[in-house]
Amino acid sequence: MSRIGKRKIAINEKVKVRLDPGSLLLSSDKGEMKISIPPELTINLSDNSLLCERINDEKKSRALQGLVARIIKTRIDDLSNGFKKVLEFKGTGYRARVENGKLILGMGYSHEIELDIPEGIEVSVVKNQIIIFGSHRNLIGDFAARVRDVRPPEVYKGKGIKYAGEHVRRKAGKAAQSAGAK
Repeated sequence: MSRIGKRKIAINEKVKVRLDPGSLLLSSDKGEMKISIPPELTINLSDNSLLCERINDEKKSRALQGLVARIIKTRIDDLSNGFKKVLEFKGTGYRARVENGKLILGMGYSHEIELDIPEGIEVSVVKNQIIIFGSHRNLIGDFAARVRDVRPPEVYKGKGIKYAGEHVRRKAGKAAQSAGAK
């Protein structure tokens, strides 16, 4: 039995919910999201909560019940509070700025790299941090991964772009290896 799927999902006052056949539409001042509901499940909408119920007791239905319930809860939280990813960059002369809907990165290449900021996402740069904020978790994660791919952290000096809180395992390098070999 899915314990998560059986729980009621609280709806924040900021979020409006509309139930359509086969889908659930969530909207707030931060944006709108559509979640498709598999045919094995039904969504019951009461005053301030949602309940995800399955039609039968098959294994697939049980698995989908918890998954869809968790997706709905996450989307409601994102639409009411927003979602944020923080990236940190380190390196001599590395710079980042936001201009005209683009994130411009100077990461040690011969040219600056321009990334178009997707609609519905806000990007700001504070010192050596790139803060990506919005209500669509998947879009933010995809954009953060694209930014990180511009210059992933390298293992010898730790230069590059990494997620805040990400631990990069550092290697010793040639000088440390030869000093230990004496």
